[in-house]
Amino acid sequence: MAAATLSATQLNRATLARQMLLGREAVGVREAVERLAGMQAQEPRHPFTGLWTRVEGFEPEQLRRALLGREVVRATLMRSTLHLMSAADYAALRTALQPPPSVALRVLGARSRGLDVDAVLPAARALLEEGALTFDELRAGLVQRFPDVNDRALGYAVRTLLALVMVPDGEERWGYERVSRFAPAEAFLGGALAASDAEALVARYLAAFGPASAKDAERWSGAGGMKAVLEGMRERLEVFRDERGRELYDLPGAPRPDADVPAPVRYLPEFDNLVLAHDDRTRLIADAHRPFVTTKNLRVKATFLAGGVVAGTWTVEVRRKVATLRLEAFGKLTKRVSKELEAEGDALLGFLEPAAMQRVFEVSG
Repeated sequence: MAAATLSATQLNRATLARQMLLGREAVGVREAVERLAGMQAQEPRHPFTGLWTRVEGFEPEQLRRALLGREVVRATLMRSTLHLMSAADYAALRTALQPPPSVALRVLGARSRGLDVDAVLPAARALLEEGALTFDELRAGLVQRFPDVNDRALGYAVRTLLALVMVPDGEERWGYERVSRFAPAEAFLGGALAASDAEALVARYLAAFGPASAKDAERWSGAGGMKAVLEGMRERLEVFRDERGRELYDLPGAPRPDADVPAPVRYLPEFDNLVLAHDDRTRLIADAHRPFVTTKNLRVKATFLAGGVVAGTWTVEVRRKVATLRLEAFGKLTKRVSKELEAEGDALLGFLEPAAMQRVFEVSG
């Protein structure tokens, strides 16, 4: 039987449903983070906004408690970037996300000269066993042992190749100090990490972002070989095609709403995985708009959704207790959509800047 074809709008609604963006859902923080297959956390406040836009009645204290209770951890994960992940998922999936040293260190180029990973990693473990350290402290300790190796290369190797988690701070609004300490993951979580399980990793990805291709899974995870993994799972998956004929895989029974299901306006934080987790992102953002989302220094701007797709970017500025939400739209917005964005934006400002005495909404583009 030929695989059914899914339109871009059907793929859009399937992804939005799994990302809890068709309606806020009454779930706990740990469950939400698991359903999202982790959350980008390049800066500590981003997941707070991401959960606010997805979880009914979300309050910052809920995430702070989950971090302090070690239900959720912040660590280097997909694409060697900082993410939040539940402690259970971290233990199960961290090893599968580990890049080979040759791949991880390729970005260092000439700076890796003299770097012996087999010597550096045990030295780093020994330093961290004495107590959690900031990366400045860890680099300083490593430089004493390896004075002829680039200090940034030492830090990058450890951050990428050792399973470390950031230590939360209960006094900070967004859960972490500006310069946080790191601890060995197994000691922090009180248990060993599971052996590499690529199929478990792919299943978690499809649950959060499917239906998707092998290239999509590789883009999200930063790992190669996903085609072979998916082929090995084929008999346990459903297989579709998109309008361009590309093969897409999905979990049986996963949400795939009708294309005409309404999609509300939503605000996403910087680096949100919704706009990063596919190789082909046309289900969520037009190719022509992608350059407006990623800056030259590879920051991913905060975006807003209208009609289920990325329709522009947003920033917040606070001056003299006036919080201003500025939208840069990719095209003309209807009056109805503008009104919905203003109402949702006012709630967003109330969440992000509760001390502001006045809230202002501006749209350009």
